[in-house]
Amino acid sequence: MSEHFDVYGGARLEGEVEVVGAKNSVLKLMAAALLAEGTTTITNCPEILDVPLMADVLRSVGCEVDLQGDTVRITTPAELSYRADTPAMGKLRASVCVLGPLVGRLKRAVVALPGGDAIGSRPLDMHQNGLRKLGATTEIAHGCVVAEAEGLHGAQIWLDFPSVGATENILMAAVLAKGTTVIDNAAREPEIVDLCRMLQQMGAQIEGAGTSTLTVHGVDELRPTTHRVVGDRIVGATWGFAAAITRGDVTVRGVDPHHLDLVLEKLRLAGADVTTFDNGFRVVQPDRPKAVDFVTLPYPGFATDLQPFAVALSAISEGTAMITENVYEARFRFIDEMKRLGADARTDGHHAVVRGVERLSSAPVWASDIRAGAGLVLAGLVADGVTEVWDVFHIDRGYPHFVENLNRLGARVERITTSPDRG
Repeated sequence: MSEHFDVYGGARLEGEVEVVGAKNSVLKLMAAALLAEGTTTITNCPEILDVPLMADVLRSVGCEVDLQGDTVRITTPAELSYRADTPAMGKLRASVCVLGPLVGRLKRAVVALPGGDAIGSRPLDMHQNGLRKLGATTEIAHGCVVAEAEGLHGAQIWLDFPSVGATENILMAAVLAKGTTVIDNAAREPEIVDLCRMLQQMGAQIEGAGTSTLTVHGVDELRPTTHRVVGDRIVGATWGFAAAITRGDVTVRGVDPHHLDLVLEKLRLAGADVTTFDNGFRVVQPDRPKAVDFVTLPYPGFATDLQPFAVALSAISEGTAMITENVYEARFRFIDEMKRLGADARTDGHHAVVRGVERLSSAPVWASDIRAGAGLVLAGLVADGVTEVWDVFHIDRGYPHFVENLNRLGARVERITTSPDRG
């Protein structure tokens, strides 16, 4: 069976939408539960495909995982397996974040190389180098990262790039290491702060969360906890762009607007009226958007995950936009699909020039990753006719109830299931 979305053009989105916990946080929080024996409870979890996949990864090393709506309960036994090489590992990128907790607690790990989105090279060199600084030996063998240590010790670690995944793995290994670890040029994303908060609730001693320097004083053991996942700023921003693209009026609740300061300023520059409140924001786009330049950078810069929405907005804006991708080189694959919809865009290295057109035209398009898929759906909302978006399993990995939320806001999007052609 295969599924695609039929997206009917001509929509103006209007209404309210609730954002739940961040995909880019919940999977790492689930991995952190490996660090403490007992039952850890995580609430405000998004109901997306990646959560049960991560649950399968945790079950493969001996945990019991109970998924009930937006709550995940993980019971971690005293005796864990160090082998995380289940097939589920190859279905999501975040599966690699079990590496740090397993090495930290068991001093040994065999972790299958992860899968996930096709957005470019994301090597594990910084993950391995950080673990080596902490005293582990690591290698890639038989499709797995293999790490071992007699014991982990504190170290001074400098990351060549503020990698979110490397920061998380090194952090989770360091919390149980002897002595003090300093991670310089660490990632600063709100999801890193969320992980630090949960680890602190578990008894970890961490300083500098939200800054580029994390200081970790190792402790002997951690305890299970209950933690609420931070709101998903990427999903929240998606709805903000959806309002701007469709000249709509959308109120987004469940996310800290300060996590989106730069994004909301870009929408203001595009002509939107943007207001913020304690747990959300409202975007009203009264006229055709104006072209705005975008440059992707690590947080607090403009997130690479939002680049497809910047392209979709630029494609129907008045004027010409320059979009620069500094994080993942393959993100511009999305532009080839946008051209099928009539976008006037060209790429040169890590730059794209997009000249806005009055209206896009419907066509069959294919999602290459989570955000590209959602971006194509938003583009289809302002195309003439019906746009077919294929490989929508990507979207299901990152957006809970995406079609239902769109339709509640006034769109017409249908999920179509078809049987394979048997000839």
